[in-house]
Parts: sequence; structure tokens; C-alpha cells
Amino acid sequence: MKAKSKKRNQWKAWLYLLPMIILLLVFTVWPIINTVRIAFLCRWDPDVGAIVGYDYQTSMLENVHYQFGINNFINVFAAGNSFLTALGNTMLLTVLTVPISTMLALLIAVALNSIKFLKKFFQTVFFLPYVTNAIAIGMVFATMFGMIWPSPAKPPTSVGIINTIIEAFGGHYVNWIDRGSSYWANIAVLVTYIVWNALPFKILVLLGGLQNVDKQYYDAAKVDGASRWRIFWRITVPLLSPMIAYVVITGFIGGFKEYTSIVGIFGEDMGPYGAPGKLNTMVGFIYDSIPHNQGKASAAALILFAIIFIVTMINMYVSKKKVHY
Repeated sequence: MKAKSKKRNQWKAWLYLLPMIILLLVFTVWPIINTVRIAFLCRWDPDVGAIVGYDYQTSMLENVHYQFGINNFINVFAAGNSFLTALGNTMLLTVLTVPISTMLALLIAVALNSIKFLKKFFQTVFFLPYVTNAIAIGMVFATMFGMIWPSPAKPPTSVGIINTIIEAFGGHYVNWIDRGSSYWANIAVLVTYIVWNALPFKILVLLGGLQNVDKQYYDAAKVDGASRWRIFWRITVPLLSPMIAYVVITGFIGGFKEYTSIVGIFGEDMGPYGAPGKLNTMVGFIYDSIPHNQGKASAAALILFAIIFIVTMINMYVSKKKVHY
């Protein structure tokens, strides 16, 4: 009797899960399978005189035959500077933003956990960027760092909020994102935006971990006369290591998929005026390839997946050595 009841409940569970399973199959599983398939489809184009990747419009024509090969991957690497630029920008932004945002989030979470007055208010303030549209935030940052520059031969009529603050402290305005701006000035703005946008989620995770730490550890350390700095490194960080590992891994995954921040600040040109594609990323490279060559875009997506997978496996291996559960 119990076995029949259990079997009936299992069918009910599958029935309740069926709509979500169908959605996952249609919008997640099938696109992944199709991306892998398209990445290895290629054909000889007599007009170009070369092997090209899959194109949806061409595939609908008669007498167009595709075969499996790795030419789409070769075309990605043959893209030269555009691919290397996208890969370099992605790696640089990820390496800079993940450690900075993780350390800042940890310090802010510890500070929020130690205060009582207006604690809920500050938690709400720090969480607001997480529920705000990323493109809208990018436009705000573009306004803060941007300048009104009618002519290259004339000084700007408006230097923006950030430059106004710099000049108020005796400094000279910096061309952050407008035409003629330097690469590292652009990267500084992007790092500032990405770190600020990544903080809320990491603070939320780390703060939740801190609130579950047994207070007896801190009481014992205070009795032994340990300093706050020693308590932080010897108790807080080890006990939070599972959460820190989680935000680091998710941070690297999110960093390699960075795209909206560049669009929000610099627009679809992915760079300052006069230098389109200067700050392009791997996701931007994929989006640029989709209208012209879906095979190349799919191959680039698989390359990005492989990079993220390798970095994630390395992070998980290191986590096993360093994380205290």
C-alpha cells in the first residue's frame, strides 16, 4: 500500500515539474545542443573562395550542403586583433574586478554585521544596485565620467561630476571615456562600475554567512587577547571560506560574460568615439559575429565556455585545499 502511495506521489511530482522541464529543454538544453552542432558545421563558399561557417539564411537555400569540421574555430582565431582584443579585455576585467570586489564585499559585510543602528537601512542601500537595470546604471556612470567637448581644439565646456570633484581637490580633469581617452582611463571606469555593480550580491552572501558564525569563537579570541586584525584573518576568513569560494567562482563566471557594462557606458560601439571595438569582450565578439556567421559565433561561444570551465575547475581544486567546511 505504501509503495503504491509513494509511486503515485512520484508521478504527481513529475507532473508538477513537467512545465519547468519543458521550458528548460526548449530554452536551455536545445540551444546548447544546437550551438555545438552549428559550431562544427561549415561549407565551401565559391563567392568568397574559402570555407565559411553556418548561416541560417544560406542554409534555407537549395543545393547548399554543410559538412562537419573545425573551420569555424579556425575562423575565430583567424579574426586576429578583434578576437585577441576581446579575449584580452575580458581577461583583464575579470582579473581586476573579482579580487577587488570580493575583498571590498568582505570588509563591508563585516562592518555591516558589527553595527546595530540603521543596520537594515544600510543593507538596503548596498543591495539597491543589484535590482537596478545594468544599462541604466552604465548611462549614469557615463554621465558622471563624461565631458561635453564641442571641439578637440577647444577645452571641454563641462568636465562631469567626477572631474569636478577632482578639480575641487586641486587636481586636473581627466578624459575618462570621451574621444581621445586612454585605454587605462577607460579600464578604470569599467572596473569602478563592475566592482560597484558586483558588490550587492557578494555582500548579501557573505553577510548571511557571518550571521551563522558561532559567537563563541569571537568570545574565546577576545578572552585570549587577540587583536581585531588577527580575529579577522584567523576566525572570520576561515569560517567564511565556503562563501568566499562561492562568490569568487561566480565572480569569475560573471566576469568572463561581461558585456552590459561596456554597452551601458560606451554604447554599442564598445569603445570611445573614434575607436569602435577598443573595449570589446568575448560576449561582444560573439554578438558581433551572429548576424554574419552563426558558425563562427557558436565556435566562439564554445571557446568561451571552455575557458570558463577550466577556470572554474581550477577554482574548485584550489577551494578543496583552502576551504574549511
